[in-house]
Amino acid sequence: RRKQISVPAEPKSKRVSLFCSLCLSATFVTQILLVCALISLPECPPLGLESHRVEDDQLLASSQSHHGFSAQRGRLNMQGSDNDEDLYGGAWCAESEEREHWFQVDARREVEFTGVITQGRNSDEDFVSSYFVAFSNDSRDWTLLHDGYAEWLFYGNVDKETPVMSQFATPVVARYIRILPQSWNGSLCLRAEILACQLPSYENEVNPSDDLDFRHHNYKEMRQMMKVINEECPNITRIYNIGKSSQGLKMYAMEISDNPGEHEPGEPEFRYTAGLHGNEALGRELLLLLMQFLCKEYNDDNPRVRRLVDGVRIHLVPSLNPDAYELAYEMGSEMGNWALGHWTEEGYDIFQNFPDLNSILWGAEDRGWVPRIVPNHHIPLPENFLNGSLAVETKAVITWMERNPFVLGANLQGGEKLVTYPFDMQRPPISLTDNRRWRNNGALRETPDDAMFRWLAMSYAHSHLTMTETYRGSCHGDDITGGQGITNRATWKPVVGSMNDFSYLHTNCFELSIFLGCDKFPHESELPLEWENNREALLSFIEQVHRGIKGIVRDIDGNPLPNATISVEGIRHDVKTAVGGDYWRLLNPGEYKVTAKADGYTPQTRLCMVGYDSGATPCSFTLTKSNWDRIKKIMALHGKRPIRLITKANVVKTTAASTVAAPSIDTELENPANTHDIARRRRLRLMRIRRLRLQRLQASLRTTPATTMTTTTTTASTTLPPETKRTTSWYDSWFPVDEWSTENPFDSVVFDSVPTQDYPFEYTID
Repeated sequence: RRKQISVPAEPKSKRVSLFCSLCLSATFVTQILLVCALISLPECPPLGLESHRVEDDQLLASSQSHHGFSAQRGRLNMQGSDNDEDLYGGAWCAESEEREHWFQVDARREVEFTGVITQGRNSDEDFVSSYFVAFSNDSRDWTLLHDGYAEWLFYGNVDKETPVMSQFATPVVARYIRILPQSWNGSLCLRAEILACQLPSYENEVNPSDDLDFRHHNYKEMRQMMKVINEECPNITRIYNIGKSSQGLKMYAMEISDNPGEHEPGEPEFRYTAGLHGNEALGRELLLLLMQFLCKEYNDDNPRVRRLVDGVRIHLVPSLNPDAYELAYEMGSEMGNWALGHWTEEGYDIFQNFPDLNSILWGAEDRGWVPRIVPNHHIPLPENFLNGSLAVETKAVITWMERNPFVLGANLQGGEKLVTYPFDMQRPPISLTDNRRWRNNGALRETPDDAMFRWLAMSYAHSHLTMTETYRGSCHGDDITGGQGITNRATWKPVVGSMNDFSYLHTNCFELSIFLGCDKFPHESELPLEWENNREALLSFIEQVHRGIKGIVRDIDGNPLPNATISVEGIRHDVKTAVGGDYWRLLNPGEYKVTAKADGYTPQTRLCMVGYDSGATPCSFTLTKSNWDRIKKIMALHGKRPIRLITKANVVKTTAASTVAAPSIDTELENPANTHDIARRRRLRLMRIRRLRLQRLQASLRTTPATTMTTTTTTASTTLPPETKRTTSWYDSWFPVDEWSTENPFDSVVFDSVPTQDYPFEYTID
């Protein structure tokens, strides 16, 4: 009757080889005509089941096994729960007792149907192995597709995951299409995508205003595209690589800045990364489009783009997993399954391959070690972790993070449409009380900067044209974002060792994940629409790097202080200054007490205001040197205890007159000291004598008994009764008189050789 011809998505030149495989039979001429028709068949894009452009009410079926396997679940690469009895399954499944089965798609207008892609159920070995196809314009009268002799029976799947494409000999113009399963393995379950071209009157519905290259690029084409952009805008672009993949492919990055190649103090650094999973191709193409857009608009004097380029050092990395992308690209946008190209060649998921710093921080918090022993920021890597199970790509990314003082960033992923923010890892409760609190308000999943992270996530989701349209649910289930398009990752799908958590706890950078859409690898025809949906959001998110406070930490000589710590009262997460002493701290509008600290310097606290206007609030610091380092060295020599300058063995009582007599002027003259210093000390002693005489005179005029004044010298001391003893900071006596900017001879503080009281003190290690 006829021979089934199933042509995969290959170049037309390869389809000619099908002639060699055709049997010489009575239907040879018919077979030749079919193959010729397939060679000339237009390559139509998917109708949009996987991307959800085809809405739920456009999908119908003859029956369903239960609610979780309705017709709306029959989308290519639909993911269900691991629990088969869950509310949502990963396919459309028919009622087994029905006699006639069909799965129907309404295109809502007449189109040219050219093929069908089918797939089995994602959780079990259930798939359709053969089917007919029928068409209708009114959903009442149906016509089965013929090959000239009989109904054309299409061969379907042989496993649950691999998509199989069946193309029609000639396009069929209709509004409705039905898949009629004839045989299946296990239960009758199906996921599908329909290939269809719009009729000429409906073509070019999305007409992008930007003249950009809307197509998928393999590794060689991506590299060439970046080179062309660099040649068009050499003054604002620089191409570099952050490392190599396990197969030796370079992980290219493009820097866009008014001064590419170096960090400018006061200018924040921003990053977009994509391609952590090789089969999530939309982020890769959006970053290539963003490169083109920024270059073109900068040359055209677009004021917004010029402000971005001149005020931010932007880093764009379109492919962090180039090996896996090449594998997915070879299969094509529709023929790769959900997992193909997800991992690296070594089998790592890069996004969750980073050191687990969350457990280190939370364990230290439970023991009360934060921040005295373990800091709440820039947590060091565990010992020998880099020699452990880290992907080559992950190590390259970590080195890149540590080399550049990034302030804000986002990684572009796929398979969902929402923005997630840290923490990505779920903190386990340590008691029943904590477990109850965790269930009630999720406090154990939030970062100290939770409010800031929520704002950053909303800045992208609400600038996206469709991300907050969640009334139809998410890509694979109900809406989990409350209509906002954002969620805390730990409340949704918690992971351990994520790139976002690592970035927050090991560097200054606030990192988020942006899931761009349900279709991980959209067809080229979808790229103009996706660019229009994401363009404003991509630009708006970069602008958020200017939100909060900024400044430079210097010493009193004007030298910048790198690695100084910036603390904000009420937020238990600090940041550090860059090499140039500059810092950026992302904050929402409000009033904040900000403290700058550096080793060997006295901390300084300022009140910084963050307004609603664009631009970060300047908040710089000038720190003065302290002798704390010297104190710690001396304490270390004596068991970390404060050292008394005067030992009790030399303490003797004396009177005010004897105080004046010692030490003698002759002794001072024997010492070749500065004559100015000797004269100053002499004046201090004379003024002290006058003050003591005045005190004795006042005491003799009182009716109460006079109080005997006791002083000490370098060789004498007086012991006061317990009720009259005072305490003072143990380090006061370490400051020599020359370090004080003003001198008050009537102050009770006694300098250098001026007699001092031997006070008791207490000291605790900070």
